[in-house]
Amino acid sequence: MIVEHDEEVIKSSDYIVDLGPGAGINGGKVVYSGWIRNLLKNPKDSLTGQYITGKKKIEIIKYKTKRVEKNASLKLYGASHNNLKNIDVEFPLGKFIVVTGVSGSGKSSLIMDTLYPALIKELRGAKVKPGYYKKIEGLENIDNVIAIDQSPIGRTPRSNPATYTGVFDLIRDLFAATKEARMKGFKKGRFSFNVKGGRCEACNGNGYLKIEMQFLPDVYVTCDVCKGKRYNKETLSVKYRGKSIADILDMSVEEALEFFQNIPRINNILKLLSDVGVGYIKLGQPATTLSGGKLKE
Repeated sequence: MIVEHDEEVIKSSDYIVDLGPGAGINGGKVVYSGWIRNLLKNPKDSLTGQYITGKKKIEIIKYKTKRVEKNASLKLYGASHNNLKNIDVEFPLGKFIVVTGVSGSGKSSLIMDTLYPALIKELRGAKVKPGYYKKIEGLENIDNVIAIDQSPIGRTPRSNPATYTGVFDLIRDLFAATKEARMKGFKKGRFSFNVKGGRCEACNGNGYLKIEMQFLPDVYVTCDVCKGKRYNKETLSVKYRGKSIADILDMSVEEALEFFQNIPRINNILKLLSDVGVGYIKLGQPATTLSGGKLKE
């Protein structure tokens, strides 16, 4: 029994259990259960079946990429970080490049420890120390560099999509500006679950209590005082359009997108999350329940 997305592996299976119909809160149901041959004959409501039979296809969008001069490249000379042995490497621009090799051959040392830090230091003035290299040429051909990896966005339930994307700051501004908040003297910090005063002190604003397990991973249980809402009663009494700050964190991106449709700064961030396919996640969903790639897309 395997959990798989790959089309060829699915086609090679005997029996399939297809879950859906959507992702996250839109899923959780058995869409199809049976022999793969029957699914291929009649995909029905199964998106999996419709895609592997060709009834649905993922269209490849042709993006207009920035034009680069013919044969333009980045050239790194004398890279000697870790086990790199004073090597010179040329990276052609305007191409899809793969750096490969056996474990320990120097891939990460070359790209993540040397080239990337060198580029952000030169292009952005970042205060980083790249792995040793003699010089780099071709910087005039690029204007920015972005690194995307699979490192977690947070290691505790305190971190969530709202805080990671910065939209929570904007939401707290709205709550602090309500008539009720002004009457009670509540400032923006009152609506942060990281600050004393507004948060639930029983769980320090986590919404969860951590139980340390000897020889096993820590276990998180819902706080029995705030019931996972993170805030005390006084803070929760302040409402924006009938919703408390905890109600907002419990919204999915799609729900919040509709709720804040008239607030452009918030709407723009939420729309970006929706456009990349993570509209089903909740704004306050603990980062420990998210894979590293979800919000980095």
